[in-house]
Amino acid sequence: MKIPWLYAMLLAYPASALLGQSATEPAQTTGNGGHADAQVLRLDDVVREALDRNPEAQGALHAVQALRRRVPQARALPDPMVSVGWAGNPAPSSIMSGDASSYRGVTVSEQFPYPGKLKLQGAIADKDVEAAQTDYEAVRRRVTADIKSAYYDYFYFDKAIQETNQNKDLLEKLSKIAEAQYRVGQGMQQDVLRSQVEISMLLEKLTVLEQQRATAQARINVFLLRSPESPLPPAADVQPATVRYSLEELYALAGANDTALARNQKMVDRGQLGVALAQRQYRPDIGVSYMFQQRAEQQDMNGLTFNVSIPIFYKIKQRQAVEEAKEDLLSAQKLTDNRRNEIRFELKQQYLAAKAAERLISLYAQGVVPQSSLALESSMAAYQVGKVDFLSLIANFTTLVSYETDYYRQLADYQTAIARMESLTGVEITGPPDTAAPAPYVQPAKGQM
Repeated sequence: MKIPWLYAMLLAYPASALLGQSATEPAQTTGNGGHADAQVLRLDDVVREALDRNPEAQGALHAVQALRRRVPQARALPDPMVSVGWAGNPAPSSIMSGDASSYRGVTVSEQFPYPGKLKLQGAIADKDVEAAQTDYEAVRRRVTADIKSAYYDYFYFDKAIQETNQNKDLLEKLSKIAEAQYRVGQGMQQDVLRSQVEISMLLEKLTVLEQQRATAQARINVFLLRSPESPLPPAADVQPATVRYSLEELYALAGANDTALARNQKMVDRGQLGVALAQRQYRPDIGVSYMFQQRAEQQDMNGLTFNVSIPIFYKIKQRQAVEEAKEDLLSAQKLTDNRRNEIRFELKQQYLAAKAAERLISLYAQGVVPQSSLALESSMAAYQVGKVDFLSLIANFTTLVSYETDYYRQLADYQTAIARMESLTGVEITGPPDTAAPAPYVQPAKGQM
């Protein structure tokens, strides 16, 4: 972790007695720290806009609305049938005079399913709606986790580019020191060449980081239904959050709130209703028909007919339907059991990833980066008196550069793992920072080169 005295040393170093001359070049600004006052991209705004505009989430919502329209259909009676006919004359709706069997009439009939069948059909349709609602919630959670993952990647690449640019400027200053020493006979040409190689390596790293940042930017824009090339402001600063639940508590939350498990449970309930409905199909349906006839030279006639369906093919129809429903129920139960196992694995995987990243964040912030800074300070002081060669100084510098960017990579991975766990548990699992939270990275005040 760079600290102010290190930059002061680098600023003062060209004028040291080691060179025997004053600096001839004016101080130059890096131009890389202009994010402080600029507009920033905030995670909450990105998530809200993504959920409002994401077509997959909107499609899942319309699927719920479509299934909800099926519920009254499932509970409704079959459409009544109306038939019109006549007998005697071939002319439409005419009666043959003098023939008592000639008539014209209308018949209305309705089929009434056995009591309980329509209720069960409606209950099954209700379960389909509830399952679709869990699908909609699953899409919202997945989109939220994915957009957070993209945002944290974007944040990391932003920070990595800033750090790399600043380190490149400092390395260029060290290179000028080596060149000045070489010109006055106090340094070696290999020091100059090595510094130039390190600068080229940082330029290579910058090229890769800028490409990866552009990819993360395009990914966020796709979630927001924008052109992939649409510019985005830098990401707002991210501080490590505190997970306020134990792993066992997370297991319990996921068991109660996981969308896939909830959907499978709805399918189990639906399967039980399906078995009940299939068994109810053994019961006959009842049909009622009313007939009105006009006859020539005779009184009008009214008739009422009742019919009952007889399930004589129950061995190949109703019995097979019951077995089919039972198999569907068993399938839903097994999928539910399997999902319970999957939840525990997925949660444990993300929890371990978060804990590992948390430990590394604390290690980098409290140990590795400060220690690397001290090592660089020591090598700088030793270099001034000729006790350390330039290659050792460069090695300490590149080590510090690597650890600084590693901190932000671990922070992004830590927050991403938390987002994945929140997707599984359905609740916000973080709380305000406390002493148990991983130490935040404190950006030091950087001098101008």
